[in-house]
Amino acid sequence: MKQTTFMEKYPIYTLEITKKESRYSDVNQIISYLKDQIASNPIAAYIGEFDHHAHTTSLGGDINPSMSEAKMVIFCFGQKLPRPEMMAPRPRSIGVCDMGENFVITFLEAPMYAINETMEGWVKGIINS
Repeated sequence: MKQTTFMEKYPIYTLEITKKESRYSDVNQIISYLKDQIASNPIAAYIGEFDHHAHTTSLGGDINPSMSEAKMVIFCFGQKLPRPEMMAPRPRSIGVCDMGENFVITFLEAPMYAINETMEGWVKGIINS
């Protein structure tokens, strides 16, 4: 897993693994696994799933030709809401892309270290043990 800054302002975490390195064979299986992780976490709440590839295709948008699927699982860890600004970085999401021989899994850094550790653990769980 690597941590980078995307577009010079968004801190993101990215895991790129070959399908042979993955415990799962397709995007839907990975999304299902992530939904299970969310459901088993006492402070996470599942919100939904978004098929970004289908949405962009329906708009006639530009999609990397190597990307056959791109879905996101959307959830929230919001255990505190002391001020309205806390809503800006919420909810969380993890994106899963099928790039042919590889999966690319990515998420935006959360303001809380413990939440990043949790999401990083979930994503690393996609790798074969």
